[in-house]
Amino acid sequence: MDGHDAKDPKQSTADMTAFVQNLLQQMQTRFQTMSDSIITKIDEMGGRIDELEQSINGLRSEMGVEGSPSPSAPSKVKEEPKSGTDSSV
Repeated sequence: MDGHDAKDPKQSTADMTAFVQNLLQQMQTRFQTMSDSIITKIDEMGGRIDELEQSINGLRSEMGVEGSPSPSAPSKVKEEPKSGTDSSV
């Protein structure tokens, strides 16, 4: 019986080792997939940020070329206090 009992722990150890190796391999594969996905999304966000910066710079250039948008912005600021004054009266 001792010989038979000795095989069970060895088999159990081998099974456990195989199970743990398989589990670690699955975890590594999932981690790599998630990592690749995150990197892809970060790259996409970087591209979008670059596009946004270009759009902002384009708008700034247009505002610099056209003098009329600049004066209209302060008039909007003036309108807000007037409406605030009307509501308090």
